[in-house]
Amino acid sequence: MTFAATVITLYPEMFPGPLGVSLAGRALERGDWSLEAVQLRDFATDRHRTVDDTPAGGGAGMVLKADVLAAALDSVEPGRPVFAMTPRGKPVDQARVRQLAAGPGITILCGRFEGFDERIFDARPTIEQVSLGDIVLSGGEPAALALLDACIRLLPGVMGAPLSGAEESFEEGLLEYPQYTRPYEWEGRTIPEVLRSGDHAKIAAWRKAMSEHDTRLRRPDLWERYSGARARPASGAQRETKD
Repeated sequence: MTFAATVITLYPEMFPGPLGVSLAGRALERGDWSLEAVQLRDFATDRHRTVDDTPAGGGAGMVLKADVLAAALDSVEPGRPVFAMTPRGKPVDQARVRQLAAGPGITILCGRFEGFDERIFDARPTIEQVSLGDIVLSGGEPAALALLDACIRLLPGVMGAPLSGAEESFEEGLLEYPQYTRPYEWEGRTIPEVLRSGDHAKIAAWRKAMSEHDTRLRRPDLWERYSGARARPASGAQRETKD
């Protein structure tokens, strides 16, 4: 099954962009995934191909029109998750990316200007509003490229070794452990001896400890979720407390 991606955008020339090179590009050439970039202006109904209008109630900027967005969405083959890239959305995580990569593909709406007319989400309630984090971009296209890259690298055969994607940041709820390579000594700094020991059990233990240390230090939000999940009983039942 080919992973099919449709991107609805005012700038279809931005695609495939970086997804046309390296692993994603080779996978695209092989047919492991497909990409269609849809021009939003093609669904405007006036001679000026208008896709936006001033905000109701006043304010700066322009807002993408619900009727044009709906027409564009309704033209896309159904059956795939629909994402709207917006800083107002819920941050997408690796667990959701894995779900997407295992499915038939994705349709992405790229925001611009001041965003979307809210009625598009009321009228099409299956749209998921997502973001890459607490940042504001000039448009949804860079976020769409990043989301697609995260999905494509998980498709079967895209990465060489089957375990290449397993030991990554966020895959186990932790940041990835530090990596080193030759030369052994560089500017007075050496590779940790445990990594040269050949003892795979010790290496695995060191990597786990470093992942936990770095996550606790750099991402306390992740660490709180990770440590909380480990503390819960396997059955999901609440532990009884004694007075």
